Amino acid sequence: MNEATDDSAGDDDNADEASDQARQVFTIEYTLRDDDPPFAPDVLARLTGLSKLRIKDAMTKGAVWRARDGRKPERMRRATTPLKIGDRVNLYYDSGVLGLVPPVPTLIADRKRYSVWFKPPSLLVEGSRFGDHATLASQVARHFEPRREVYLVHRLDMEASGLLVIAHSRQAAARLSALFQARTVDKRYRIEVRGDLRPRGEHGRIDLPLDDKPAVTDYRLEVYREAEDRSVVLVKMLSGRYHQIRRHFDAIGHPVIGDPRYGQGNKDPQGMRLSAIGIAFTDPWTRQPVSYGELPA
Repeated sequence: MNEATDDSAGDDDNADEASDQARQVFTIEYTLRDDDPPFAPDVLARLTGLSKLRIKDAMTKGAVWRARDGRKPERMRRATTPLKIGDRVNLYYDSGVLGLVPPVPTLIADRKRYSVWFKPPSLLVEGSRFGDHATLASQVARHFEPRREVYLVHRLDMEASGLLVIAHSRQAAARLSALFQARTVDKRYRIEVRGDLRPRGEHGRIDLPLDDKPAVTDYRLEVYREAEDRSVVLVKMLSGRYHQIRRHFDAIGHPVIGDPRYGQGNKDPQGMRLSAIGIAFTDPWTRQPVSYGELPA
């Protein structure tokens, strides 16, 4: 079944003539017939009214998918890749996503099998069906020459900043992932939270279940900034629940500054004050301890 779904409201019918300020979001699903041209830009331009240039841009940025012979859909990036009858083509078009200019990550260490990067705030780690060009994974892949495979073994929220380890082969990803699953990776975070933590003591532990599972967060107060009514805190998680740091500190009445999801009275124009500042583990190949960034005692 061929289907086009327009998720936008009030956009012009012709996306090429739409205002730069009007965000357009829609999806197209189409199954190729025998009278269709064999190339995705021609097919999708006819269905959407977008120019072939915009379709090609969407393809290179990961917004066009193809499913063939009942297999799992895959991104289709090359405009010259021929289609065949029965192929299902999906376009996930979001002009906001496609227009993103991502902040640039910093390479901290290159160990060939894996690399360590500093992710700035507001940078997605991985893409969605609407595109993957404005992500850490995409920028890491393009950084190396010759190009390397990219496998994510852990993640950070888009709003957060900090250190991430990226694997460059399936074998490396499996070995590194095993370290994270076994909780033998030491990760440290620095956060700013609303309010004064001093009454709770310089050192503390939050032992509150999350999602009906045990969750433990240790912390140490670095400084209280009275003028801003903020506490700067070093954090170590002893478990790995979804949004654990953010949820734990919100639960004790000290939400992370700038957290867009948890807490009240903690908005900040500079974004969320949560950063992964240090990481340490035993290198699976050399069997030697390695560490990056800050690892406060």
